Amino acid sequence: MKSWFTPFELVSAKTRNLILLGWLVFIVGMWGLNSFKETHMFPTIGQVFSGLSELYNEGLVVHIFSSLALCGKAVLISIIVSLTLVYMSTLPIIYPISNAISKFRYLPLTGISFYITILLADGRAIQTWVLVTFMTTYLVTSLLAMLKDIPQEEFDHARALGCSRWEILWEVVIKGRLDYVIEVIRQNLAIVWMMLVTVESILAAAGGLGFLIKNSDKFMNHGRIIALQLVILLVGLFMDFVLTFLRKKIFRYSKI
Repeated sequence: MKSWFTPFELVSAKTRNLILLGWLVFIVGMWGLNSFKETHMFPTIGQVFSGLSELYNEGLVVHIFSSLALCGKAVLISIIVSLTLVYMSTLPIIYPISNAISKFRYLPLTGISFYITILLADGRAIQTWVLVTFMTTYLVTSLLAMLKDIPQEEFDHARALGCSRWEILWEVVIKGRLDYVIEVIRQNLAIVWMMLVTVESILAAAGGLGFLIKNSDKFMNHGRIIALQLVILLVGLFMDFVLTFLRKKIFRYSKI
């Protein structure tokens, strides 16, 4: 166990899983002990399971798929817009636009949603484009950084092979960095999933996990709120796992 407390020590996968299990047992144990107190900061485990049962009976699965559909649509549009902007940023005339869009990530949600609401009438479209706007700004920022990190030797090697400028773009940037693109999407997907709760409150009729949390908060049902937070976390971790699994399976020699 000495290696557990040594900086930069390499441990096996089995040891890492054991450490993770130990932390989970500790957290659940502390949560359980807190439940026996007369006053407690968090809902008890029983209250959370009770809230989860109530949510399931009220159509939790339907709301999960509603949130996933909204998230998936926003992510797909964001990927198309971001990749187009970043790949075309290799053209001097397009680079200032891509660079400017990356700076929009400092804009607050209220300002962006206000103007999108003016431009669009449909509530679902407003939700989608608020998410698209935010993910695009962060995705473009990460992809531009990826572009700058490509070693000059790779471009020189492509030129030595007789590739034209457009062939270099295709071979080195687009094809050669697909594994990095998937990793960047995985990292930025958390932004959309995190903002889902806020954005879904724009249109309550569309449902979703954000609507359920807002409704539970209105009635101060903390057991349901914690249950929903756990559901959102688990779904987010599942999406993260799927993207990581696909990247490792498709790009077996990926360096990331």
